[in-house]
Amino acid sequence: MAAQNGTARPAPRKADIEAAYRKARALHQAGRLREAAQGYAAVARAAPALAEPRFQLGRIALARGDAEAALAALDEARRLKPDEPAILAACAEALGAAGRTGEALAAWDDLIRRMPREVKPRADKALLLQRMGDFEAAEEEFRRALKRAPKDGELYRMCVTTRRVRKGEPLLRQMLEAHADPAVTGRSRMQLQFALAKAMADTGQHDRVFRYLDPANAAMRAAQPYDISRRRAEVEGLIAAFEGADFTPLAVAPEGPRPIFVTGLPRSGTTLVEQILASHAQVSGGGEMRFVLEEAYRLMGDPGRGFTPLADLADESIAGFGRAYLDLLARAVPDAATVTDKSIQTHLVIGLVAKALPEARIIVVRRDPRDLGLSIYRNVFAPGTHLYAYNQTDIAAYVATFERMMAFWRETLPGRFTEMRYEDLVADPEPQTRALVAAAGLDWDDACLSFHRTERQVATLSIQQVRQPIHGGAAGGWRKYDSDLAPMIAALEREGVDLS
Repeated sequence: MAAQNGTARPAPRKADIEAAYRKARALHQAGRLREAAQGYAAVARAAPALAEPRFQLGRIALARGDAEAALAALDEARRLKPDEPAILAACAEALGAAGRTGEALAAWDDLIRRMPREVKPRADKALLLQRMGDFEAAEEEFRRALKRAPKDGELYRMCVTTRRVRKGEPLLRQMLEAHADPAVTGRSRMQLQFALAKAMADTGQHDRVFRYLDPANAAMRAAQPYDISRRRAEVEGLIAAFEGADFTPLAVAPEGPRPIFVTGLPRSGTTLVEQILASHAQVSGGGEMRFVLEEAYRLMGDPGRGFTPLADLADESIAGFGRAYLDLLARAVPDAATVTDKSIQTHLVIGLVAKALPEARIIVVRRDPRDLGLSIYRNVFAPGTHLYAYNQTDIAAYVATFERMMAFWRETLPGRFTEMRYEDLVADPEPQTRALVAAAGLDWDDACLSFHRTERQVATLSIQQVRQPIHGGAAGGWRKYDSDLAPMIAALEREGVDLS
C-alpha cells in the first residue's frame, strides 16, 4: 500500500507487532475487552499470517456473547494453525455457545481422539452435555476422565454438580480416598473439598459439610484476594451519578429486539426465572450477557475513573447506549423479537436502562439472604468473578450493597421494574408464574409451567435445578447450618439487611 506522499509504507517491525500484542493482552487480562479487541484487530491487520490475535478476538467475542463473531475469528485462526489444540477447543466451545451442539460434540470428540491422554477435552465435552441437560452422558464422560486422573479434584466437583451423591457409592469412596492422600494438594484439594461438601449435604451428613467447605473457601480466598470496599465505592458512585437525574424515557425508542432483563444477586433464582420466560413461544433465551454494564460503563465511566452524572449526558449519547446495546443483542440472538438477558449486574444501572430502552421490562429476583449466602458460599464461580463469594462477611457486605442499590431504585423509579421473591415462586408456582409472564409484557403461554422441558442450554450453576419441576426444597436450607453460618448472619445484621 502506498503512503500519501507516494513512498511505500514500511512493513511493521516484528518488535512493534510483539509489543502491540502484549499491550492488547494486558488490556484483555484487565477486563478492558473493547480496547483489547481493537488492539488485537490492529495486530491481525499488521501481521495477517499470525493466528494468535484472531484466536484472542474469538475468545473476546465468545466472552461477550457473540458466538457467531467468535466462530468467524476462530475459523481464521484455525486456517492459520489447523492443529493447534487451544484453537480447536475454542472452536468447539463457540459451536456450543452458538447452539450448534451436534457440531460442538463432534469437535470435542475430534480433540479427544487427537489427545487421548488429556482429560480436559473430555471434561469440556461433559460440561456441554450438562448444559444440554444430558446428565447421564455427562457423568459417563466424567467417569472416563476420572479413570485417567483419579485424584483430580475439579473433575469430582464438576461431576457431582448435576447429580445427588448417595451414601456408600463408589464415587464418594473415591473422593474420600483422594482427600486422604497427602499428594492431593493446592487447587485440586480445594476443588475436591467443594465436591465433598456437596456430597455431605446430599447424604444428610450436615455436621460434616463445613468441615470441607470452610477450608475450601479459605484456599480460594487466598488465591483470589478481594477488597469489599471497592464494591461499596462502586455502588455509592453510581447512586451519586444517578441522583437527581430525569429518567423520563427517550421520545423515540431504538429499534431492535425487546429485552426482558432478569437481574438480582447470584444464586437468587434468576436462572429459574429466565428459564420460565424463555419457555414462552415468543421469547428467546439470551442467557447471562455482559453488554448492559459494558456499554453503560463505556458511557458513564467506571469505578476506577469515576462516573459522569446521568444529568450531564446528552439525550443523543443515552440513545447511542440503547442502540449499541440492541445491536449487540441482535447479533448475539439473531432474528429474535423478544430476548431475555440474565445479566445479574443490570440492577446497578436500572435508571439508564429505563431511560434509554423504554420498551424493556426489568425483573429483579430476591431470595432470603441466608439461603442466598449459603448457596454462594457452597459454589465455585468462574475464575476472576464473584471474588467476594469465598468469605462469609464479604458475602453479607455484598448483599448489603445490592439492598442499598435497590432501595435507591425503589425510591427513584417506583413501578418501572418488578421484584419477585424466589420463595413465593417455589411455594405457589402457577399464580406467581402468571404474574411473572404478565410483568414481562407477555400473554400467557402454558409452556411457562413446563419450563423444565424447554430445550435450551443453561450455562450457570443452576443447571440441574432448571431441568426439574419447581420445588421448594432449597427454601430455608440455611437453618441446617445456622451455627456454621453465624459469621455471615451476624454480618448481615450489622449491615442492616432485613432478615424478616
